[in-house]
Amino acid sequence: MTAELKTATFAGGCFWCMVQPFDTYPGIERVVSGYTGGHVANPTYEQVCAGGTGHTEAVQITYDSSKVSYADLVEIYWQQTDPTDAFGQFQDRGDNYRPVIYYQTEEEKGIAEASKQKLQDSGRFDQPIVTTIEPAQPFYPAEEYHQDFYKKDPFRMMIEEAGGRQKFIDQHWKGVSGK
Repeated sequence: MTAELKTATFAGGCFWCMVQPFDTYPGIERVVSGYTGGHVANPTYEQVCAGGTGHTEAVQITYDSSKVSYADLVEIYWQQTDPTDAFGQFQDRGDNYRPVIYYQTEEEKGIAEASKQKLQDSGRFDQPIVTTIEPAQPFYPAEEYHQDFYKKDPFRMMIEEAGGRQKFIDQHWKGVSGK
């Protein structure tokens, strides 16, 4: 079977925390940390963190669509974020940490919107699902030291996860099978 490689882009707070859940899933070829959704070409980490570029920290996932579907990736995404918080994720606050699902096709948009509605209707969260679904924008890979950060600095990753993300995930998704 020939690989059918596609890309998907998701923003869910600090990109360091978004890599491992996708990177370790079957059918994922590569996960790149970077910046998207802004108006400055080739921004740096410092520019994005300072604000004013309009970018979010995001991950771009290259996946084999014959092994994993876009719908699967959206489900993984929901289980890594707080979809009720439009102003950042966990200890990471600000517009550059806002939760966004970026779509490349109308089909992906429909999948993301249906999944969002299903999550809203599930009653899993007491507040509205505010994650936005937006057209994909140019994606700029982050600096090399940000790539695969969970492998490079496991201690720092442990500190990041102590910022509330893992506790939130456990509270809202524990016992959910699959992704």
